[in-house]
Amino acid sequence: MPFPSFLSDQLRTLVASKGSRDLLFTSPYGRPLRVNNWKRKAFDKAADTLSDNHPDLLRPTVHDLRHTAASLAISAGANVKAVQRMLGHASAAMTLDVYADLFDDDLDAVGDALSRLGSPEVVGKVWANPEIAKPESAANGLGSL
Repeated sequence: MPFPSFLSDQLRTLVASKGSRDLLFTSPYGRPLRVNNWKRKAFDKAADTLSDNHPDLLRPTVHDLRHTAASLAISAGANVKAVQRMLGHASAAMTLDVYADLFDDDLDAVGDALSRLGSPEVVGKVWANPEIAKPESAANGLGSL
C-alpha cells in the first residue's frame, strides 16, 4: 500500500507510544480492530456527523473510501499497474474497466507531452545525435523497415 509522506508526523507520534509488539491501530480499549466493530463504532459515527453537517452530500460508504483512494492515485498520475496492485485487482484491464473515465484527462497530458517532444528544439537535438538518430536496423545494414 502506498504511504503518503504527509502522514509521517502523525504516524511517528502514534508509534512513539507503542512497544515493538503492540498493535498500531486499536479499538478505544486497546483491542484489535474488527471490521464490523470499526464500521459500526467509528465509520458510521463519522459518516453521521458528515451527513448532519452537510445534508446535501450523499452519505459515504466504506467502499467509497476505496474509490476515493483509487481516484486520488489516478489524479496524482499513478500508472494503471500501480493502481491495480493497490486495489488488488486481478488485472489492469479490470482497473481500467472500473476507473477508465478518470483517465480521460490523461489524453490531454499525452498530447501536451507529445507536443513538447515534437518541438523543433527537441527533434533537432535527437537527429543531431548520430547515436540516437541511427536506428538499430540501419546500423546493422538492414535499412529501414
